[in-house]
Amino acid sequence: MKTRYIDLIDQTFYFPQEEFKLEDNELQFHGIDLMELVEEYGAPLKFTYLPKISENINRAKGWFQAALKKHKYKAKYNYCYCTKSSHFEYVLHEALKNDIHIETSSAFDIDIVNKLKKDGKINDTAYVICNGFKRDKYISNIANLINSGHKNCIPIIDNYEEIGLLDEEIKGKYKIGIRIASEEEPKFEFYTSRLGIGYKNIVPFITVKSKTTKKYSSKCCISLSIPEFAILLITGTNC
Repeated sequence: MKTRYIDLIDQTFYFPQEEFKLEDNELQFHGIDLMELVEEYGAPLKFTYLPKISENINRAKGWFQAALKKHKYKAKYNYCYCTKSSHFEYVLHEALKNDIHIETSSAFDIDIVNKLKKDGKINDTAYVICNGFKRDKYISNIANLINSGHKNCIPIIDNYEEIGLLDEEIKGKYKIGIRIASEEEPKFEFYTSRLGIGYKNIVPFITVKSKTTKKYSSKCCISLSIPEFAILLITGTNC
């Protein structure tokens, strides 16, 4: 089997998508003539279509509300914007118009959270879900955010060492989440699942840790890391 970049695109995206169309052999995006933009600004060209951000956020919310109702699931779904998808201020401000929360993946992202708080775009009750591999600076920034009084900053545990590192720097109780690593066999040659703790190891891991520290509160979130997609649910139930 050949492993080409186009194969990764084919397995990951549905393309072409509905917002694209051809008119007189020129590519249109939501009725915008892309060739005109290229002729005016040059190529390569990247632009952001802000209305699509809010549209997709509310589409995702609708999907989850329908599923929660259908299955009579009592937990609440909270949309968390992944800052690594775009750090541009105008993108974040557009996303935050839709009553959402934030997901981070690096130390730099916590600086963005602090700037958003300073500007009044979010407050201490907004969920800040801290995913990703946590190097020393990331751990320190998470701890500083929690220690400063941010009530809903939730570090997601990706490996067994992270709780110990967080304990050393966080004062008082804090909430945690668990990233669940899929134990399914890869369905694609391009396998992109990365971090997480296996299903069978989660309960023993939490049981041991709960005996060595009293810092964790009862609310938790679950972050599922599986080959095709990721889901984040704030459950508000006992871990």
